[in-house]
Amino acid sequence: MPACLYRGRRAASIENAQLRVTVLVEGGHIAEVLDKRTGINPLWTPHWESIEPSSFDPVRHAHYGGVADGRLLAGIAGHNLCLDIFGGPSAEEAAAGLTAHGEGSVVPYAIEMNGGRLVAHADFPEAGLAFARTLDLQRSAIAISETVTNMTACDRPVGWTQHVTLGPPFLKHGVTEFRASATRSKVFDVTFGPADYLAPGATFDWPHAPRVGGGTVDLQRYTDAATSSAYTAHLMDPSRTDASFVAFDPGARLAFGCVWRQADFPWLGIWEENRGRSASPWNNREVTRGMEFGVSPFPETRRQMVERGRLFDTPTFRWIPARSEVTVKYLIVMLQTERVPDPLSWQST
Repeated sequence: MPACLYRGRRAASIENAQLRVTVLVEGGHIAEVLDKRTGINPLWTPHWESIEPSSFDPVRHAHYGGVADGRLLAGIAGHNLCLDIFGGPSAEEAAAGLTAHGEGSVVPYAIEMNGGRLVAHADFPEAGLAFARTLDLQRSAIAISETVTNMTACDRPVGWTQHVTLGPPFLKHGVTEFRASATRSKVFDVTFGPADYLAPGATFDWPHAPRVGGGTVDLQRYTDAATSSAYTAHLMDPSRTDASFVAFDPGARLAFGCVWRQADFPWLGIWEENRGRSASPWNNREVTRGMEFGVSPFPETRRQMVERGRLFDTPTFRWIPARSEVTVKYLIVMLQTERVPDPLSWQST
């Protein structure tokens, strides 16, 4: 297996004149999409020490969190895959060893590289799934294909979300701009974090989210608050074939975003953790915004996902039929630009 080290973690990288992309061997996280002109990686790099999920011990590494969260947080970076759940496990699943967001973010991946192509394979033994992801560098873009194969004789309801999280130095308070092909939206149903400022359960039209106590906030610009937490779910425009988001740093003149088929991933979740969580390993230090596109609107248990069923007349999970495979494709783009671009024009990049 080709390997390098990234923050002390086993990894593999591909690059061209514009970009360097780094994928972690354990967990398969896309930890780095480096713009070589500016030296900026827009993806979140946690302040805490990153360790291999396989080395996580719930006693020695209790500072990363409990058993369900600790293994994930110990190794999390940038863009992680949530499969076959998006959210936490049930009490029974946690007791059986399932971690938050499923096996996709903690299992080891076999990685092969050929020039500007990287292929990562993994088995999820608890879920009975096989997973393959191919990354192809195309100038300032990364074309990604993912295939999930159900190895069992049972149809499976799954959560499947691309947990794309942005952080400093790209993410700046009151500065970084966002655009998305979002429509009907909803704030997380109950309290999400210790510094929530949006009205729980409120429905709204993108981008104006209702505040606690009245008024609205425009989600098209990152908060300028000293501390905040929030989660909102957004239905991507069903009248369009493609869905997208873009984030733009005007100081660096750098745009980062994703484009995908709306039918594959109809939901975008926006997660905001802005120095709100005091528990270890967060310690009121992390500044993040997750732009998480997938088949489910909210991070919740599998039972809650299935029982919710639909939101805005749109399914909140996806079926993987027995002994069958499903393939999706999407594009990650890093663009040097003077203004916020239209990411739907990136399909021809």
